[in-house]
Amino acid sequence: MFKYLVKSLTNQNCIQEETKSRLKSGNACYNSVQNLLSSSLLSKNFKINMYRTLILHVVLYRCETWSLTLREEYWLKVFGNRVLRRIFGPKKGQLTGEWSRLHYEELNDLYSSPNIFQAIKSRIMRLAGHVTCLRERRGMFRALVGKPEGKRPLGRHRRRWEDNIKMYHQEVGCVGKD
Repeated sequence: MFKYLVKSLTNQNCIQEETKSRLKSGNACYNSVQNLLSSSLLSKNFKINMYRTLILHVVLYRCETWSLTLREEYWLKVFGNRVLRRIFGPKKGQLTGEWSRLHYEELNDLYSSPNIFQAIKSRIMRLAGHVTCLRERRGMFRALVGKPEGKRPLGRHRRRWEDNIKMYHQEVGCVGKD
């Protein structure tokens, strides 16, 4: 593994190290503004804007090329929930009066912007749109539509970037389109 332009590259084409390093950078950014996010002097809108402009951009840098597995999705979800819980704080129960953590559904209701997965999906779909408009001479287009030579290793094949694009198209309802 080596780093090139702040991106971790491996010979296995595995993004696990890349997502770990992005989450590590995001944690460093989160820890530097943690006191501001928990401050009662700042409005929630300001804190959400800080999350979207500072922390989320650090974590999602170059995420357009990622092909996420369930493990990476889980760790990104944990990271996003932790930051949102810091912003919105605990909730007080109406009947018992006890304080408790906000659950995932409650965080999504309070946070009106797209969550971290929707942001990744929209960035991937935007890049896919740009790549499909490229000419055949361009390297990105050839990498997307090209078929590599050789044999695949034994076992289940990894989910490719192209497979994610097809899956996202089905989620949106664009089935049957190239």
